[in-house]
Amino acid sequence: MTLINIRNLGVVLSSPLFSKLNLVVNAGDRIGLVAANGRGKSTLFRCIASELDATDGEITRARGLTVGYVEQNVPPALFELSLYDAVLGALPREQAESESWRVDVVLASLDVPEEFRERPLKALSGGWQRLAMLARVWVTEPDVLMLDEPTNHLDLGKIAALEEWLNALPRDVPVILASHDRAFLDAVTNRTLFLRPEQSQIFSLPYSRARAALEEADAADARRYERDMKTAEQLRKQAAKLNNIGINSGSDLLVVKTKQLRERAERLEDAAKPAHLERSAGAVRLANRGTHAKVLVTLDDAEVRTPDGTVLFRTGKQFICQGDRIVLLGPNGAGKTRLVVMLRNAIGNPETAVDGIKATPSLVLGYSDQALADLNDKETPMETIIRRFEVGDQRARALLAGAGMNIDIQARPISRLSGGQKARLGMLVLRLSNPNFYLLDEPTNHLDIEGQEALESELMAHQVSCLLVSHDRSFVRAIGNRFWQIERKRLVEVESPEAFFAAAASVR
Repeated sequence: MTLINIRNLGVVLSSPLFSKLNLVVNAGDRIGLVAANGRGKSTLFRCIASELDATDGEITRARGLTVGYVEQNVPPALFELSLYDAVLGALPREQAESESWRVDVVLASLDVPEEFRERPLKALSGGWQRLAMLARVWVTEPDVLMLDEPTNHLDLGKIAALEEWLNALPRDVPVILASHDRAFLDAVTNRTLFLRPEQSQIFSLPYSRARAALEEADAADARRYERDMKTAEQLRKQAAKLNNIGINSGSDLLVVKTKQLRERAERLEDAAKPAHLERSAGAVRLANRGTHAKVLVTLDDAEVRTPDGTVLFRTGKQFICQGDRIVLLGPNGAGKTRLVVMLRNAIGNPETAVDGIKATPSLVLGYSDQALADLNDKETPMETIIRRFEVGDQRARALLAGAGMNIDIQARPISRLSGGQKARLGMLVLRLSNPNFYLLDEPTNHLDIEGQEALESELMAHQVSCLLVSHDRSFVRAIGNRFWQIERKRLVEVESPEAFFAAAASVR
């Protein structure tokens, strides 16, 4: 049964986001929406939710259809409300008074603990805030559910729980979701829409298989274009030869034939469409100045503690060596970020290092935290680069442009940049620091799939030594060559992350 029919839809803002988009949404569809940062995913959602008028085309909805749209951000007016009241407030007043039990049912289905339900949203983690926004929409019982980056701020356990929740929804309720989490897309979708300025592609496949099909289609388009242009060139050469013969012989027939060949070449050139080239949201590049040291950091049974002194775990005897790409595994609250901060202090300020952590003096640190707190929201990207590095205005502008920030964006306060723009600026700062050891806490947060894959390639190509924390399963699998897991208050080395992933998925 068709619930939404999108025909020849197009939106032009400063440039075309997408055009001639055709999509039919049927009952039971689980559609993954994939595009680079700033390429129209949220705009398409707003069009479907009747919050924005498209430039071209039309959207037809089944009579009486209700669309539930879970946006990325929490409306500021809700922060003072308790989680429970924020969800209850989504219902009409009469229904809220007589059917408040609906809120309890939805919160229970999302495994929201009782003690969290009365806490103000502002006091909850970003992950619980995301789930509260999902509950606000789902309690209204929409016919279609749309989710914009639903895994942002969720740990592995919550991502697994969300996958299970989505897969348990009534099959007649279609779900459209935009996400950069490749493993998540594979787990919950059965169709994939690659949104493009022209020739958007839809496949009845989950993300990874759809991506392979897309690359095959793009390669076929490239071969077809090259073949058509080669044929057109051959036709023009034949026309030139016949034209010379016709002029020398005075043959009107050859002159006509020459004109026909040229017209065929023109028609072929006009009809030939070059293969799609994805316009980058900005390059992600890293650097590695290298070091002669083989052992970069030594951990000698260091204690990792909370700010109030409670011991979270002990490291045992561990070494971080050149070429290691170590992934730190553990549930939220286990102390992963605390260890990262301790390592940062030991490398940056050796005199303040805690007992049991020793860094080689030649280390130059590249550090990125998940909140990108190292960036000053009041500065512009241009000010950030010029203040931190010895580069002139022209070089700074070129570097920022390469990272996807045009002149207008370069002059905006960092607080006004999108998450993807901030992430790329953070990566540029890392690169210009020219480190030989990286500490990365959730580095793929806010990076689109193109950015994630570029970061993976850079880490591998430069043989970077790093320790990282990430909830992105695809990223962890691609990058890690060693895995440290926090288990029973000890840091132990494991062969792979798969057992940890499976355990996180089974915890509800």
